[in-house]
Parts: sequence; structure tokens; C-alpha cells
Amino acid sequence: MKSNKLLDKAARLDFSNLPRTVPAAEDGNTISPSSFVPKPKTAPGALMAFANDTRSELLKENETLRVRAQDSEVLRSRLDDALSDLQQWDGAKAARLLDPNLVHPSRYANRHPASFEGSDYLKLKTEIQDAGGNVQPIKVRPIRGAKNEVSERYEVVFGHRRLKACQELGLPVLSLIDNLDDQALFVEMERENRARKDLSAWEQGTMYRRALDMGLFPSNRKLSEAIGVDLSALGKALALANLPEFVVQAFPSPLTLQFRWAKPLSDAIASDPDRIRAEAKALSSQTEKLSAREVFSRLSAVQSARQERGVEPFHSPVRDLITFGGRDVASVVVQQDGRVDVSIEAGAMPVSAEVLQSLKNAIVAVLRSSATS
Repeated sequence: MKSNKLLDKAARLDFSNLPRTVPAAEDGNTISPSSFVPKPKTAPGALMAFANDTRSELLKENETLRVRAQDSEVLRSRLDDALSDLQQWDGAKAARLLDPNLVHPSRYANRHPASFEGSDYLKLKTEIQDAGGNVQPIKVRPIRGAKNEVSERYEVVFGHRRLKACQELGLPVLSLIDNLDDQALFVEMERENRARKDLSAWEQGTMYRRALDMGLFPSNRKLSEAIGVDLSALGKALALANLPEFVVQAFPSPLTLQFRWAKPLSDAIASDPDRIRAEAKALSSQTEKLSAREVFSRLSAVQSARQERGVEPFHSPVRDLITFGGRDVASVVVQQDGRVDVSIEAGAMPVSAEVLQSLKNAIVAVLRSSATS
């Protein structure tokens, strides 16, 4: 009887709220009663527990997003600074050290061989040697192959003297590489050399004449507009470049010719070409060379002497040079009275009966064509 009452009391006891230990899943240790979270007994309690867990996860996620946002702002600030620095170099070309033997002179090169001699060139070469290379880079463009593919060779845009010095010193040449067409190359070359003021008058004229002869520009006016040079100044430079070779050789160097001498020398040649030729050849054969000014005085005096004899000078001859093989071989001059003089330099062609007959036939063909037109 008594035992039945005890059993009834025991059945009514609730042990669910008592703390208890739970064995660990892996190492066999037990979880302390203080760290054990009892399961909620009711549905509202379960919902509250779920809500608390969800809120905790949201707070953690919000904190993570806040940290990421701060990092993004830092990165954006760094990117803005980098873009600002990059804009300062917009359009800039990177300079590279090239093997000077892979860089070749431009076909529009305006440097006379005398430009690679003398004290000025030696001074430039010494400066490059002391610095271990050219501090001021030259500019080049890639040379394209037969199929328009880019090769490992380059053509000079400007900086021929610096390239030559580096080649002679065995130093790599600091270069800016740019893709330019022929006209852009010529314009940059001409403007850079003119700005440096170390290109002679004769070299400038030769450069202009070569561009016109190669069809780079259709006329003197188009050339002057492209390079920003006055048309009359361009004409003076071309007049120097069009002087006969025997006149140029009479001077100690073509680099000594001056713009203002172009017209007097052209007038003297037109007034008495045979006498000018004889005088120029006599000057060029002298052992002791005269100064450039003395040579100019001697040649221009030929016209003065002719004027004293009462012969009217011809100031504006129409003269055209014939170039073959990279040098002037003949000239055609239209005199004031309409006479046309054709002059062919010695050694330009073999003097034989067959060649002379071909020349005669060509002249006759021109006369017939003009007579029927």
C-alpha cells in the first residue's frame, strides 16, 4: 500500500527543468550545466529563440557589410588618386632602350655627313658618353615588313646625331616609339630640328626638296602649310638646295650656305652660267680653301662684272633640276628670252653615239608633241 503511494508521487515529479550534463560528440567530455541551453517547452518560446538567433545573424551580417563598405571606400579613394595621376600622363609615350644597330636613318633624313663631324658633334658625343647614354630620347617608328607586319627594326623620326653617337659609343639609344605615317614623320622631323636651331639652311632646303621630289606634298604651298613655314622662306631654302653641285662644292661645306645668298647666286648662274661654272670649279680645286663669305663674293661678282658691261641681268629664271640615283644629274633652265638650256653633269651618262642619238630623239619627240598640241 505504502509502496503504491510512493510510485504515484514519483510519477507526478517533473525532472525536465533540472540541469543536466550532455556528453560531447567527439572527445567524451561533458558540457557544463552553465553552458547548456535547454530547449523551450512551448511554441512561443521556440519562436522567441528563433527570432533571437535570426537577429544575431542579421547583426553579424550587417557588421560584415559595414566593414566591406569601409574597405570599398578606401579602395575607391585609392583608385581616384591613381586615375588622377594617370591623367597627368595622358598621351605620353614610354621611352625604351633600343639596340642602336636596329635603328636606321630615315629616308627623309636631312643631315649632311658634315653634321657628324666638327666640334659641335664631338661635344654632343662627349655629353652622351659622360651620361652613359642619351638623356634626351630620340623618336622612332617601327619599320613594317612586306606584309605590313611590325618588325624589330626602327626608322628615325628625329635624333640622327644622337643615334650616330650612341652607335659609335656602343651604347643603347633611349627612344620614344610611335606609329606615324610618312607625312607625320616628316612634319615632326622638320619641326624638331627647326626648334633646335642646329639644322643648316642648305640641309633644310634639301629636306624640303626631297619631300617634294618623293611626292610627299603636292606643292610648295601644301608643304609650307604642313610645317608652318612662310612660303617665301620655303622658297629661299629650296633655292639653296637647287644650286648646281659645282656651286655647292666651291664652298668649304654646304652647311656654310646662308638663306640670303640664294637669290644672288641664282641670278649670277642665270646671267652667265659658263663663267660661274669655271669660277666655281677653280675655287673648289684650290688647296687653301676660302671662307664661305669669300666664295660667295667671288661668285656673285660674276654678275656684277656682267652688269658693268651693260648686260641686263635675269633675276627670275625658271629652273628645274633632274635627280637620278639620289643626286642632281641635270638641269633645265628657261631663260628670259624663252631659250631653254639643258645641262647634264659630267659622268651622269656615258657619252656615246648611241646615247646622244637617243637624247636627240627624245628632244625631237618633245618638239613634235608641243607642235601638235
